[in-house]
Amino acid sequence: MDFGVVVQVNPPAPRIVSLAKRAEEYGFDYFWTYDSHILWHEPYVVYSQILSNTTQIKVGTMVTNPATRDWTVTASTFATLNACFGNRTICGIGRGDSAVRVTNGKPTTLKELRESIHVIRELANSRAVEINGSQIRFPWSRNSSLDVWVAAYGPLALKVAGEVGDGFILQCADLDIAKWMISTVRTAAENAGRNPEDVKICVAGPMYVTDGTPNSRAHAIEQCRWFGGMVGNHVADIVAKYGTGSDVPAALTDYIAGRQSYDYNEHGKSGNTHVDFVPDEVVERFCIIGTPDEHEAKLAELKALGVTQFAGYLDHDNKEETLRVYGETIIPALRDYITAKA
Repeated sequence: MDFGVVVQVNPPAPRIVSLAKRAEEYGFDYFWTYDSHILWHEPYVVYSQILSNTTQIKVGTMVTNPATRDWTVTASTFATLNACFGNRTICGIGRGDSAVRVTNGKPTTLKELRESIHVIRELANSRAVEINGSQIRFPWSRNSSLDVWVAAYGPLALKVAGEVGDGFILQCADLDIAKWMISTVRTAAENAGRNPEDVKICVAGPMYVTDGTPNSRAHAIEQCRWFGGMVGNHVADIVAKYGTGSDVPAALTDYIAGRQSYDYNEHGKSGNTHVDFVPDEVVERFCIIGTPDEHEAKLAELKALGVTQFAGYLDHDNKEETLRVYGETIIPALRDYITAKA
């Protein structure tokens, strides 16, 4: 299992670069950021600073979308970063949330999402693609490599992830939800003639290490309650489209019954004033909260479901300590053990 970190590109930029360096030092493989250019810094500019100050870790969006940039611009940005720093980028993409809703826009259609994935992937892998009747290629790009992973919740979006994604991103660490969604993605991949095992699976959710005391756990739950509100944005779209009796697990849809509104000025922030509808039980299911042993146990269950990467959100007050405990204890416990001498 690989490990990633997810953060907002929140000023000051040197703080983000410092966290990325720390993540690499502790053995994380990926450093993901939000892509919401009005709420926070433009991520690709900060990626250049991260890549110039690290040697191994990969950077990428969790997640970008087809609406806020021309698809060729997105592809060119990734290909340029690869040309400058080696192939150390990854593209997570979805229909769009905060980046488009802040300006009163709407998520793109799944047709647009599917088409954008094709254009971005071909161009950013130094290949030609047809655009508006012409073959387009970056003449300066050589041997660039970019995987495109699809973030999805609803049945049709999961189908897109299985049919065309190099990977699938589930922003929710609930075991039952993960089991259903992974199965749905793999079935779609198989029906499309792909090897289901070729689709990588990333589960993302806040990670908060506690000391085992009730007070510590209660504090962690409050620090992570925002995540249920963020997931609720996507769930509300699903319920609006499919109703409450769809194939989507009730564990994902039922909890938003008390949802009233969402303020994107507080998007992804602990201490949100509009996420009281998210119960403690949902916070614990959607996140990984507890002692190192509890983290290891839940991660082992996710790994058994086929999860190939866990990406932990650090949008809370315990960033450095979480990285340290993961690097020194949790990541080594989940890595495949290799001996120096057989």
